Amino acid sequence: MKRLALFDLDNTLVDLNEAFCRWAAEFVDEHGLSREAVDWLIALDQAGYPHRELFFTQVHSHFHLSEPVEELWDRYRERMPYLVSCRPEVMDGLSFLRASGWKVAIVTNGTADNQFGKIQQTGLVEAVDAYALSDIEDIRKPDRRLFEIAAKRCGMTLDAGGWMVGDNLVADIAGGRGAGLRTIWVHQGTWPKQEHGADFVVTDVLQAMEILHSEA
Repeated sequence: MKRLALFDLDNTLVDLNEAFCRWAAEFVDEHGLSREAVDWLIALDQAGYPHRELFFTQVHSHFHLSEPVEELWDRYRERMPYLVSCRPEVMDGLSFLRASGWKVAIVTNGTADNQFGKIQQTGLVEAVDAYALSDIEDIRKPDRRLFEIAAKRCGMTLDAGGWMVGDNLVADIAGGRGAGLRTIWVHQGTWPKQEHGADFVVTDVLQAMEILHSEA
């Protein structure tokens, strides 16, 4: 019997935080800013500006940059797919899941060029059975419909059950539960003391994959 495993992309299958640090260092060098600017950018990112247009509005103002906010945002989206990476162990884990009878899909929020670029450049496009991107479908997690699209592209339905693995308590865990899926929260130190409701809590997606095998 086929089983369904849905995975978030950023800070689940790929390390977006590490890629962001690389981008910040490049950005500071490109604009001739001080090394302290790297820490400022990282702190701003962690302070709750998940939408990059808002993020770059703050960056533009703070550093008095000449480039328009839209251009900064566009260049970020172009560059990030080349800075993210997916560990070989994670790729192997996805391959093992599929070989063991799992249908595997990526369900992610974000702009189409940025998110699909990451999926393409890392090789994940060939490592999964399907993907559902919010910008393409015009639906964002935690909306159940984005999970439904991913399941359908795997030849399955949410009625058959399955799993959602991700780092965001709202989009991934609450969203997955709302879609009738069991959930594994990849906890990375954010969301302190928050009630989560996840079936399992791990610190690395590889641990989540081990759970899927044990629960099969």
